[in-house]
Amino acid sequence: MSTASLVTDLYELTMAASYLTRGMTATATFSCFVRRFPPGRGYLVAAGLEDVVEYLEGFHLDDDDLAAIGRLGFDSAALEAFAGLRFTGDVVAVPEGTLVGTGEPLVEVTAPIAEAQLVETGILNRLTYQSAIATKAARCRVAAAEQIELIEFGLRRAHGTEAGMAGARGAAIAGFAATSNVEAALRFGLRASGTMAHSYVEAFPSELDAFIAFGSQFPERSTFLVDTYDTLTGVDHAIEVIRQLDLGKRAAIRIDSGDLPTLAVAARRRLDDNGLPAVRIFASGNLDEGGLARLVALGAPVDAAGVGTRLAVSADAPYLESAYKLVAYDGRPVAKQSAGKASLPGAKQVFRSPGLVDVLALRSEPVPAGSTALLEPVIAGGRRIGPRPSPAAAVSLARRRFEADLAELPAAAAALVDPHPLAPSLSPALAALTDEVRSGR
Repeated sequence: MSTASLVTDLYELTMAASYLTRGMTATATFSCFVRRFPPGRGYLVAAGLEDVVEYLEGFHLDDDDLAAIGRLGFDSAALEAFAGLRFTGDVVAVPEGTLVGTGEPLVEVTAPIAEAQLVETGILNRLTYQSAIATKAARCRVAAAEQIELIEFGLRRAHGTEAGMAGARGAAIAGFAATSNVEAALRFGLRASGTMAHSYVEAFPSELDAFIAFGSQFPERSTFLVDTYDTLTGVDHAIEVIRQLDLGKRAAIRIDSGDLPTLAVAARRRLDDNGLPAVRIFASGNLDEGGLARLVALGAPVDAAGVGTRLAVSADAPYLESAYKLVAYDGRPVAKQSAGKASLPGAKQVFRSPGLVDVLALRSEPVPAGSTALLEPVIAGGRRIGPRPSPAAAVSLARRRFEADLAELPAAAAALVDPHPLAPSLSPALAALTDEVRSGR
């Protein structure tokens, strides 16, 4: 059974069966976008496209799938119409790592309407979560202000291992330096990072014994967790072991609880007073952009930080108002007109000018001078355009795009509190078509 193709909502199958048995096989275009950003979000980091492309290339219904669909009550005419179905359409998309505004398409799918309808749930699932996590990670990057190196720690709190892998990938796109997730590090070409748990310290007769054992066995990556008992006593024990084992240029201490800014200042003073200026201070413990911004604002001498729980679930904004709407069928532009949920008709393009100034336009319009078109062809006839990059190469490329866009992000959109979200203007042609469709002309 091609289980990925049946990980969908039942109504997708129901609508597709109705289209097919009625001979509705004309081409449709669906647009995937985020209507409004959650409070506190001034932009969205596009992520998840690689998974979407892989999903669409592999989408098909085999004999086992048809048998399962039959058990749901679909009749023989529907099963016959579904037989051998796969995705044969075209896709344009915003490259991963790109910062986008409200209402801007992340992906547009053009295919026979049943095919385009059936892949809705799979596309939304892959884009929505990964874009939410990458955006949360980007806010952490902004808060860290190039002063604190960020490590992704979210696997144990993610909503399943698949989410943990996607979360590590999204954080890497947004510029995190490393991950605690070993499989993610290996798959995506990231640096694996980790220290020790409090259980390790507690397993030894004393904290000092634990530090000596760890430092002796892992001298090249000795980060000592100092807050199992009393934090500043733990710092003193770490200093003793670092000096005894001559780890000064390779070691770090980690503070995982308490008043992190105050403890970091006290720890830095003790390290410096003992001739250990190269020993780094690592902070963790329910951090996200708010906690990181506080560390920076208070001038806390923190060199690196682990961000886990709040990142892995995008705690303050755990969902996006993503949508996948029909915008054209059989050559006819269409649009939803419901209050608060209206959509715009026609296949689209986004024209970007310097400073992330965007115009949402019809895809048929020429690219204005000085602008670039954001949506690029990624699938033609159901198959990826160009060679498939390795997972590591895809992340690296997306990260470079992110860094370039982040450098141009307006301060008002980057603000951690009450940002002004990126939002495109409409081209005159799109505005005119929208008025025409809504008026029924």
